[in-house]
Amino acid sequence: MARKKKFKTEMIADKDGIRFATPEPVAEYRAKRLKCKVIADISCGIGGQALHFAKYCDFVYAIEIDTKKIAFAKKNAKIMGVDNIEFIAGNSLSPEIIEKLPELDVVFSDPARPPSEKKRSIDNLRPSIPEVMKAYSDISSNFAFEAPPQLSPESIPFDCEREYMSLEGKLNRLNLYFGELKKADISAVALPGINIIRKTGVYDTASGNEEPARYAYEPEECVTKAGLLGQLAAELKNEADDISVFEIDKKRTLLSSDSMIKNSLFKNRYKRLLISEPDFSLINSYLKKNSFGKVIVRAAIEPEKYWDVRNELESCLVGERKAHLFVKNDKAILFEVLDD
Repeated sequence: MARKKKFKTEMIADKDGIRFATPEPVAEYRAKRLKCKVIADISCGIGGQALHFAKYCDFVYAIEIDTKKIAFAKKNAKIMGVDNIEFIAGNSLSPEIIEKLPELDVVFSDPARPPSEKKRSIDNLRPSIPEVMKAYSDISSNFAFEAPPQLSPESIPFDCEREYMSLEGKLNRLNLYFGELKKADISAVALPGINIIRKTGVYDTASGNEEPARYAYEPEECVTKAGLLGQLAAELKNEADDISVFEIDKKRTLLSSDSMIKNSLFKNRYKRLLISEPDFSLINSYLKKNSFGKVIVRAAIEPEKYWDVRNELESCLVGERKAHLFVKNDKAILFEVLDD
């Protein structure tokens, strides 16, 4: 189920407009990062991102080909009392539209993409990145694009920064920065807050342990997707020299150490409770004895079987504690989230 978008000030739009609108923490972060004198937001939709640009930039040009969406954007700007923005209805690649613009410090584009496709591709964005950069090359050298976060860093064939973004623990956005906006080849940002890691070298991500140490740390999804887990582990060596990467399966990887540490790029911090064979009755018995009431199953289980497994594990549990169960090969590993 898609998460409902939350806005401090309610945005006016139809269902599709709200569905594709930029979440407020994302819009706020990007507006701060792209702060400049004059920016153009092409394909601005109902104006969620453009209105945040207006908070940090002297002036914003917001272009949208869909007249219904731009009508909503104008109403949203009026409601929020924003007057340093000019809305332009039309094709953002049209020479007639571009001629209306002055020299721009930054061009931002959140291009359209197919609502469904077997595999996300950078080539399916419309307007395409090369088209936008060519069309605006005479009035700007700094570009920022939103792209599908499912794309791997290697699948993006441009000289740009690939910034993966998590929001409330889930992978949410991929931003591409060109020109002077580029700060690294790859980076990861976890929101809310601004928790950033940027690639500075090549680090080994191979795991040498078959079992986790006393504590385990679940990285933000943006870190893993960006391929920066090895770097994060290396940066934490000063706090925990035994820290290692513990790969559970293709979708789940943890950091592990006998030291208790904190980091803003951890989604969860765990204390190891039990390592056993994947015998649900044995695990259920342990949970009963230790006052657990819930078990979050973090394993490769077919969706239709998930609740059968979870109900078996939670049978007759009445406690207040909550456990997380991971399964690696023939071992079940039970954790509890550490309080911050």
